[in-house]
Amino acid sequence: VQLVESGGGSVQSGGSLRLSCVASGYIASTYCLGWFRQAPGKGREGVAQMNSDGTTFIADSLEGRFTISQDNAKNTLYLQMNSLKSEDTGMYYCGTAVCGVLWKYNNWGQGTQVTVSS
Repeated sequence: VQLVESGGGSVQSGGSLRLSCVASGYIASTYCLGWFRQAPGKGREGVAQMNSDGTTFIADSLEGRFTISQDNAKNTLYLQMNSLKSEDTGMYYCGTAVCGVLWKYNNWGQGTQVTVSS
């Protein structure tokens, strides 16, 4: 499956962005889509992930500010990010992982850059 992210950009602290990820190709029913990010000089950090029953999981530190959703008709995954902070700066990727296994992505796109200035 090919994943293509978009929607990143530069915003001021407190602003919002909506990221999109279009998936093309076959995704097995045992795999779910999610988002992770990587800040400069840091390791990967799980952000949000879909569950097989359509429920969602958001990383504790992002709960209340980030929302993940999926439009199956459009094969598109979204990440709504509100009240952005400078520490949210980084490259954001969407990926596929075994449903129910958090953050273990086996495939991901090229990423989209998010820069938050204070």
